[in-house]
Amino acid sequence: MKKNQQIKKRKKIVYEIMCCKEYRPMRAKELAVILQIPAGKREELHKILDMLLEEGKIAINKRGRYEIVKSNSVKKETGKQSTKTERKKGQYYTGTFISHPRGFGFLEIPEAEEDIFIPEESIGTALHGDTVQIVVKKDSKDGKRCEGEVVKVLERGTREVVGTYQQCDGFGFVVTDNQRFLKDVFIPSGKSLAAEDGDKVLAQIKDYGNKRRSPEGKIIEILGKPGECGVDVLCVAKSYELPMEFPEKVQKQAERIKETLNEGDFYGREDLRNVVMVTIDGEDAKDLDDAVSLTKDEEFYHLGVHIADVSNYVQYNSALDKEALKRGTSVYLADRVIPMLPKKLSNGICSLNAGEDRLALSCLMDIDKTGRVVSHRIVESVIHVKERMSYTDVKKILLKEDENLTNRYEELLPMFFQMKELSELLRNRRKKRGAIDFDFPESKLILDEYGKVIDIYPYEQNIATRLIEDFMLAANETVAEEYSILGLPFVYRTHENPDMEKIEAVLEMVHQAGIKVKKGKETISPKEVQKILRELEGMECEPFFARLILRSMKQAKYTVEDSGHFGLAAKYYCHFTSPIRRYPDLQIHRIIKETIRGKMTEAKIQHYKEILEEVARQSSAMERRAEEVERETVKMKKAEYMKQHIGESFEGTISGVTEWGVYVELDNTVEGLVHVNTLTDDYYSFDKERYCLVGDMTGKIYAMGQKVRVWVENADENTKTVDFKMERMG
Repeated sequence: MKKNQQIKKRKKIVYEIMCCKEYRPMRAKELAVILQIPAGKREELHKILDMLLEEGKIAINKRGRYEIVKSNSVKKETGKQSTKTERKKGQYYTGTFISHPRGFGFLEIPEAEEDIFIPEESIGTALHGDTVQIVVKKDSKDGKRCEGEVVKVLERGTREVVGTYQQCDGFGFVVTDNQRFLKDVFIPSGKSLAAEDGDKVLAQIKDYGNKRRSPEGKIIEILGKPGECGVDVLCVAKSYELPMEFPEKVQKQAERIKETLNEGDFYGREDLRNVVMVTIDGEDAKDLDDAVSLTKDEEFYHLGVHIADVSNYVQYNSALDKEALKRGTSVYLADRVIPMLPKKLSNGICSLNAGEDRLALSCLMDIDKTGRVVSHRIVESVIHVKERMSYTDVKKILLKEDENLTNRYEELLPMFFQMKELSELLRNRRKKRGAIDFDFPESKLILDEYGKVIDIYPYEQNIATRLIEDFMLAANETVAEEYSILGLPFVYRTHENPDMEKIEAVLEMVHQAGIKVKKGKETISPKEVQKILRELEGMECEPFFARLILRSMKQAKYTVEDSGHFGLAAKYYCHFTSPIRRYPDLQIHRIIKETIRGKMTEAKIQHYKEILEEVARQSSAMERRAEEVERETVKMKKAEYMKQHIGESFEGTISGVTEWGVYVELDNTVEGLVHVNTLTDDYYSFDKERYCLVGDMTGKIYAMGQKVRVWVENADENTKTVDFKMERMG
């Protein structure tokens, strides 16, 4: 950590020198002379300059000299900082190169509203995902975005590629699955790992080539034949560099952990084994990391949220801990789970299995009849879960849909119905303060024994899933509030206020749909968003405008600052309830236990200050990766399913309108595109004001929320797309 602080300090010194008005652009050698760095010790200066280049703080000009990059953010008349940037010819920018299958690309700059267009002839040796520096070649004019040219590749974004091996005479090529990675990878003789023509493979890039020469690499894994069970999902997972196996050292460490508890393990813990508690999860869940208990008296509900004490088994900086941080989260794919921790832990001693003693961290809350947490304690505990319940069974019990279940769990019925009462109180309290409830059904994929999709349907929340969500939210807020007030280093789950420039465009469309909205303000409150969603209720376009509003918001992330959670309208929020599958939860359990035990010394506080920023950054990045690979896998499986239904007719709802066509979502959650050029009954043009397609001759309109009938024209698992054609009425 000391070395990191030294580098940070030296980086600041170098940057401050460049910011001086007397500074003139210099080469690295000249800077070294000014800083009095001897010739043999200039490697660190080059590293510091590279860091500043990557951060976009400095640039290399045409003469090869380093200069600062001046900020070009412009302010609106309100004085509010805008993410729109006035870009001028000759300016330098650093960001991520996003390639397009047609050859050109864009520079994506963090926090910037608009990307910079990079023509095909100007991408140089940049490949999709690379961190690059570009120079602006053309100013933005007449609504056209500015153009740039890649001047330097700072860091390669792709080290491994997944694709199909094509065997040639003595050598081969890997044709990559990622359509944005525009070059095939050359595989020299002896580097193919005996792959056969047509195999799906994972290749490591050893040389990135140049404008005239293809990248070169070697095959490091043969994934299987196309069409084999699970190979398609494996290919997607590998393309995101998801770790599929645990290193041997990690497995061995997990194997050494004992599978049972003894009395010595209970020392210093509150014994809650006589408290009646249950787990409530999906039928197929195996990693049960939360249990709930509830009693009620005349004044209060006494809610216990009991979370598996994973930190008791995963020690800081151990091989298990390092691997958990590297993974950041468990990943749930169509046909498998890629866990954050080995199954010996996640499905074993750390899982709150019914009928077994388990170590836990319990948040014990007293809640009044308005749903307010009036007092609480967080304790290290030993617990004993009475029953392993499923969401489906609890729902049937609460809705009185199954007499057999009611009789079977007769002893637990009073607690379940009190849980229902409390859940409603907590939910109503959140709604009153303005929490936004985006209740979109998830896609449930049913696979056969060969990994093929045989059914897709919307999997919606029910009374039981909401009950557990309400209790987990209450615990997360309670824990976050305590540690924010204590002022100790912590990892919070934060959600920033929306960017008004983005949300105003959506509000304009909502206004066009006849919903009253107030625009032109600097901020919007969660209550105002909630009100708009309430007014949309029952309208055909409700789910689609709700999705647009959600997409216009910023993504939640992990931070060390407690800046609140916009979507939940919560001043304090963290993730405390899932340490088996999320690293931030595991990390804050350690902080809580140090505090409970009175061991949070100044040295420990300093230690957490030094490590938590990286924990938050890494966890946020791995969460994004998990979300993306989960989304891509679902899209692929949906395309695979619809391929079986080409030529069939379905009813759907228009979920999006663009210049190139309309997106239609079927009742089973599959979304596909009706290309505008297939609408043969008229010539349609895009109306930006009303956000719809309008027929030039007939005046016929295709708009968001309309019910339509389509038939499946095409589906492609490789591109993960589905094409529909509009069925002619009458």
